[in-house]
Amino acid sequence: MAATLPKPRLGSRGHPEQSRAAILRAAVGEFASQGIAGARTDAIARSAKVNKALLYYYFKDKETLYGAAIDAAFGDLSSHMLEILNRDLPPREKVLTYVGAYFDFVASHRFYRNLAQVEMMRTTHGSPHLKRIAKRYFHPLYMRLGAVIREGIAAGDFRPINPLQFVPSMVALVVFYFISAPVMKHVTGLDPLTPQRLAERRAAVLDFISAALFQNPAGKQGVRS
Repeated sequence: MAATLPKPRLGSRGHPEQSRAAILRAAVGEFASQGIAGARTDAIARSAKVNKALLYYYFKDKETLYGAAIDAAFGDLSSHMLEILNRDLPPREKVLTYVGAYFDFVASHRFYRNLAQVEMMRTTHGSPHLKRIAKRYFHPLYMRLGAVIREGIAAGDFRPINPLQFVPSMVALVVFYFISAPVMKHVTGLDPLTPQRLAERRAAVLDFISAALFQNPAGKQGVRS
């Protein structure tokens, strides 16, 4: 009787896609919580249930692994948001749906928002990944969202604003809330990240966008889920 070969365990080279995905998931969490300087490849390997040699088989060093982790995080966001921008919706509904979905993504992806903050702060000293991230993930979103805004202006739905100024303001309305949450908890005595507070903030953001952008905010359309 022929001998039965043992199945390759997760973390072996026999399952490269699973092993690489497990390493990336662990890396996103480690870099998001510790930053690139504080992150440890030993901790990433343990969390991914692989040995350290296998980690370096897929990623030659910590910087390469960090770059792959932020690609995974920003890639998920970009794919999700581009799908919304490609929907067949009127400009008003598309913008509100986009902003609502962006808020929901940031709210439900703690590691993404922490990792994004790590990378943005790192650019002060120069990040080798910034140009790639901007070109691959943020530029397509900016261009597509700008086109939607210009379409709404041409149709008379939106005020004649400059997308170059308005798009960063939209992003800031969402992102700053989460960045400032620890401080606001002490200032207000309330937890900004409870489901109730998040729902209130989401509604406030959409209301603010409507008032700032729409020619007739009172007639704004509903937002699809």
